[in-house]
Amino acid sequence: MRHFAGDRFDVASAGTHPSILNPNAVAVMREIGIDIAHHQSKGMELLVGQHFDYVITVCDRAKESCPLFPEALSLHHWPLDDPASAQGSPEERTVVFRRVRDDIAARIGRFIDGTRSL
Repeated sequence: MRHFAGDRFDVASAGTHPSILNPNAVAVMREIGIDIAHHQSKGMELLVGQHFDYVITVCDRAKESCPLFPEALSLHHWPLDDPASAQGSPEERTVVFRRVRDDIAARIGRFIDGTRSL
């Protein structure tokens, strides 16, 4: 979102089960010119109690365990595969990371277009 929307949104990100930053995520983002190597995996508890205009969950597990953000203007759920759960050879797992990356980029583009008039 930061890459595609610039400073139009104040972006926060967290996971339901934070761990280490996945090296495959870093690699496939670098392929499209986005450096996330300095990012950290953060837990949702850091966001509870904060106000958000938009809340987007990106996998079914997150949707089920995401805390409520009652003051959010808009809640969105994008049912994406969790690429960290991909099975197969390293090459096959990379394909899944790329597919999910590209799906997120397309959804972000549509989201930005849909909020331009607000």
